[in-house]
Amino acid sequence: FNAPGFNQPSEREMARRWSVARRRLATATALLARAPQQAAQPRRWVDIGCSRGQFVQFAARAGFAAEGVEPAPDIAAAARESGLTVHTGFLEDQRFADAGFDAASLFEVVEHLRDPLPLLRETHRILKPGGVLLISTGNTASWTVAAMGARWDYFHIEKDGGHVSFFNPTSVRKLARAGGFEVVRIETARVKFHEKPDTNPALYASGKLLAELLNGPARLARRGHDMLAFLRRV
Repeated sequence: FNAPGFNQPSEREMARRWSVARRRLATATALLARAPQQAAQPRRWVDIGCSRGQFVQFAARAGFAAEGVEPAPDIAAAARESGLTVHTGFLEDQRFADAGFDAASLFEVVEHLRDPLPLLRETHRILKPGGVLLISTGNTASWTVAAMGARWDYFHIEKDGGHVSFFNPTSVRKLARAGGFEVVRIETARVKFHEKPDTNPALYASGKLLAELLNGPARLARRGHDMLAFLRRV
């Protein structure tokens, strides 16, 4: 996570990420519309584990006063060099004021923690009542896991810095409740049946076609392997 070339997406990938972020930010903004706000003050957003700060940039583009927290020192410094407000270290190190933020995000973070509950409780502390928290992680109740089992790359501890905790919609609800949040909405997306490097081209192509056909039903049934939860601070 601290390598010089880490997380430097192409222009095309950045456009895709902005499209995804725009939908997420729109949903969060709609949820925040019910929470009180001081006149003429932009809502504050903190992206926890923000890497080079792409989502911080997207949130600022959407009108938030956005900043990030990133434990990898060189990557955090690179984000600051690009003009973003990014703090080095863990969230607990920042000693943010109570109820100082309207929204927060934990994208692909909780799976790296043996116990994510302390982080959720700290996030609860810095969010205003009615504040929104977005959590993204893998969904072990997905059709992908049912089909691939241990072959799913999300389970490979040597990839992506090591995933040590795993979640599904039920366990996310339990985690949220223990951290002082309520789950407002859970979305899932995508299905796959094969890893490309390990599969002959014909079988991979047929599996990919089937997965694309099942993407819509998987979203409706919450059986996609990418899971996004919208939480509200109680």
